[in-house]
Amino acid sequence: MNSFFLLFIGVPTLEIFLMIKIGGEIGALNTVSLIFLTAVIGVYFAKLEGIKTMRSGALSLYQNKVPIYEIITGASIAIAALLLIIPGFFTDIIGFLLLIPFTRKILISFFVKKTKIPNDENNKNTLDGEIIEDKKDEL
Repeated sequence: MNSFFLLFIGVPTLEIFLMIKIGGEIGALNTVSLIFLTAVIGVYFAKLEGIKTMRSGALSLYQNKVPIYEIITGASIAIAALLLIIPGFFTDIIGFLLLIPFTRKILISFFVKKTKIPNDENNKNTLDGEIIEDKKDEL
């Protein structure tokens, strides 16, 4: 419930608050222009980072490596582009942080540490059972 409240109530409330504050300082037209400008610039840089990540992933595949890092990076760039398209300054800041490679690595490592992997070594749940071998001739 906390995550739901924060995501769907807290973030839009913060965005509206920031737009009102910034609009009071620089004017409504400048605020709207700034929101559109950050969206255009952000999507352009997301495209550049996406192309760079696709090339890196293709190189990994060419070297017979699984491009795990490139997949995670590509997903974070897609999330960054989505956040930059959403009007607001808070989402733009998070989106730009996801576009910068240095901060992207920090944010990805933070979320990976917070994510619990279901089949890790700490999970000692085993199922006891009997193995039944079928004979192909009897079928």
